[in-house]
Amino acid sequence: MIKQPNSYNCFVCGVKNDAGVHVRFYETVTADGVGEIVARFTGQPHHQGYPNRMHGGVITGILDETIGRAVNIGEGEDPSTWGVTAELTVRFRKPVPLGVELEARGRITRDIHHLFEGDGEIYLPDGTVAASAHGKYIRLKLDAIAEAEPEDLGWKVYED
Repeated sequence: MIKQPNSYNCFVCGVKNDAGVHVRFYETVTADGVGEIVARFTGQPHHQGYPNRMHGGVITGILDETIGRAVNIGEGEDPSTWGVTAELTVRFRKPVPLGVELEARGRITRDIHHLFEGDGEIYLPDGTVAASAHGKYIRLKLDAIAEAEPEDLGWKVYED
């Protein structure tokens, strides 16, 4: 697997965000030859909704970024495009525990010019799907999203 970059302050991937989830993202290829993002994370007490369960908004954020990052597969630390969420539907199936390393997976399912769609899941340690999502994303250049360069955002691959 190839590790994808993280940033400084993103809630999902930010390495300097004390309240963040600190998700680590990797690129892989499925047995069917489809590019896929693998996300690994461990929820902390400040990510809690109900006691000992991850908040649904945090779950949604992880799925959103996991799917959205699939557009960057193969682009390394200098992505040419970014996925901006246009629509996201999440289905919560099982409680997501805190304090346990979990995995999410996301992939592009439809890709047309400036729009792409994707699916993603969060898996419990036993392989059960805890939550799933389908999203639609607009493909944009960074300068259309923010007035910053990737290096100013801390966008780089950090060691695990």
